[in-house]
Amino acid sequence: MLAADTVAMATGASALNERRAFVSSRITDKVAAYMDAHDFDEPTLVFDLDHAVGSYRTLAQSLAPAHIHYAVKANPEPQLVRRLVAAGCRFDAASRGEIALCLDAGADARHVSFGNTVKKVGDIAWARAHGIDLFAADATEELDKLAIHAPGARVYIRLLVEHSQADWPLSRKFGAPAEEILPLMRYARAHGLNPVGISFHVGSQTRRAEMWRPVLTEAAGVWHDARAEGFELEVLNIGGGFPAFYGDEVEAPMGYGTGVMDIVRAHFGDVPYIMAEPGRGLVAEAGAISAEVLLVSRKRPSDIARWVYLNIGKFSGLAETIDEAIRYQFDTTADGGETGPCILAGPSCDSADVLYEQRPIQMPTALRAGDRVRILNTGAYTTTYASVGFNGFPPLHVVCI
Repeated sequence: MLAADTVAMATGASALNERRAFVSSRITDKVAAYMDAHDFDEPTLVFDLDHAVGSYRTLAQSLAPAHIHYAVKANPEPQLVRRLVAAGCRFDAASRGEIALCLDAGADARHVSFGNTVKKVGDIAWARAHGIDLFAADATEELDKLAIHAPGARVYIRLLVEHSQADWPLSRKFGAPAEEILPLMRYARAHGLNPVGISFHVGSQTRRAEMWRPVLTEAAGVWHDARAEGFELEVLNIGGGFPAFYGDEVEAPMGYGTGVMDIVRAHFGDVPYIMAEPGRGLVAEAGAISAEVLLVSRKRPSDIARWVYLNIGKFSGLAETIDEAIRYQFDTTADGGETGPCILAGPSCDSADVLYEQRPIQMPTALRAGDRVRILNTGAYTTTYASVGFNGFPPLHVVCI
């Protein structure tokens, strides 16, 4: 018996009904109906495949003539990948495992890029042997590995983005500074590779198309300099950054995509092949997680904020709450009344497993152990971030509908 049911026995059946009824939701009708019809003993992502495919088609239309290469790392569910293959999607893979997943789902190897700039030599050779011909790099040693294990391959050089306006910038770890791109292209060509273009990433959760302009301006300078030097560039990889709703206003997908492409055309002119790598913007809003409240407490009676502990935390799928960068939205079965500030935490015996403390979440004051919580727009970067058995908790369960 659930703790909520125990409370209801003391307060009456009407209280139970009120507590189990969700007041509002941004989740898809299919996900809402499935969650209403099922109880979940463990945290579960319910994912609407039709919604994800619909998002792909919207992005493909708005970003035309760019080709969508879905960033598999956002959500590698095999059912999703198969549906996207059938819809005509192409793919950005970060590892041998993701490449194998795409190929097993029926993807054409010519439509899969190995977009990680840090690759194991054995995986490069394996990818090349399986028909992969497009690789990312941002360092001479990576080009050395490609020259030996994928001779003659097409490569694009990743630009380090230094002017990101994203909620989650991806600077520093990936990319080479603008002044190093041409030397890397020269190095690639001298070592038998075919430098065909550049790539960059504006940063995850770039909420408005106009925020792309500084990055595109810098990238265009590099692009035109390379062409002026005689490099016959044909691939422009504009990466990801397409947003989902986490409380702050974001542009609608159609207007967002057309806005980005307007800036691309203005800065780059005619480009033979443009790649876009949406991940979050394609799958986040297709899924929601069903979770449960384990405990509501105050450390001191005088504390304003309550601590709310869920049966899911940073180590079981919500890693993007690190630095409180991604602000998930919540529905609870106690919604509809007064709310107050809460520090949200996960279930593990690790003091780092705190989701929101610097900016507490407003949650119902009636919230109790056993109440259900829906974590909205969690179709991206949750299942892939879930640990395998940390503290004995199972990985995030997934149901595709």
